[in-house]
Amino acid sequence: MRVLLALALLAAAPAAGAAQPAIDYSAERAAIARYQDANQRLQDAGWRLARANAAFCAKVSPAIGLQLHDMASYGGPDVARRALGLTRDFAVQSAAAGSPAALSGAFTRNREVVRIERFDPNAWPATPPFDWQRAARAHDHIDALLAEHGGITIAFADGDEARVQPVEVCASRFDLYAAEHRAFADGARVIFGSESPAYAYDEPVFAALVAHELAHNVLGHDAWLDRNGRRDRHVRRIEREADRLVPWLLANAGYDPAAGAAFMRQWGKANDGGIKLRRTHDGWDERAAMMAAEVPQVAALIASEGRADWATHFRREIDPDGGLLPRRTR
Repeated sequence: MRVLLALALLAAAPAAGAAQPAIDYSAERAAIARYQDANQRLQDAGWRLARANAAFCAKVSPAIGLQLHDMASYGGPDVARRALGLTRDFAVQSAAAGSPAALSGAFTRNREVVRIERFDPNAWPATPPFDWQRAARAHDHIDALLAEHGGITIAFADGDEARVQPVEVCASRFDLYAAEHRAFADGARVIFGSESPAYAYDEPVFAALVAHELAHNVLGHDAWLDRNGRRDRHVRRIEREADRLVPWLLANAGYDPAAGAAFMRQWGKANDGGIKLRRTHDGWDERAAMMAAEVPQVAALIASEGRADWATHFRREIDPDGGLLPRRTR
């Protein structure tokens, strides 16, 4: 799980010869912190959902719940470095609550990183500003080490190091984009806008939107649309399926499964796009009803088995290896 966005929170350096404005480092630090707070909330919910549902996901990956950020990805790398009190470029961005990284106690926000196993990511080439590729390389390196060696050692600028062992999670990353309102999924990532209205919602309701996007990834919707075409009726069916899986994902993670319908009622009244939206999505009231209709089965499975095994019991809207399944009514 990681952030790939080259943050535009800090202004790039002024052109040569231009007046040099005074920089308010406290304000810059506060701007970064606001972004990190939003990202932490996304990572916490994403980790909780992806970890709790790993037993039912067709694709899982070893993870420790760690994100790093690279000052080269900022508009003003020197400003960002000074605002955060860093001498190098790489530092801890977040450790998802309940993850191995968080439980180790070593990965505090903005702690400076000098080595990932034998490699110093600060020594890798970069072309700042707004260069997110080096951070992506660092996270890909971490993923590869976790997959190959079942653990990783990360060293910090203060001389300490931490060895962390991964656990399995549903194979999906969670990325926060600044100055974006939407939430969407691309098959490998859940992409959340830092300006999403869901940040104003209570935690279970916020998690319901994260769960909806995660549902697209764990159900293979992006690949299915690539094979079958992105016709309105296809998109509408996969959206129904993602909506209906939300209570299952929430319940396994310890959230109230009814929070899915609560999200749709809260969000839908303000954001339903009417006729245009209904070509690819049902109306918010219909979507809330479909989510609510899943709750009795989910609750019964939790009560009898201690988990909601959606890999076995969830009714699909599509054939994962084919096309559309016949439309059924409840």
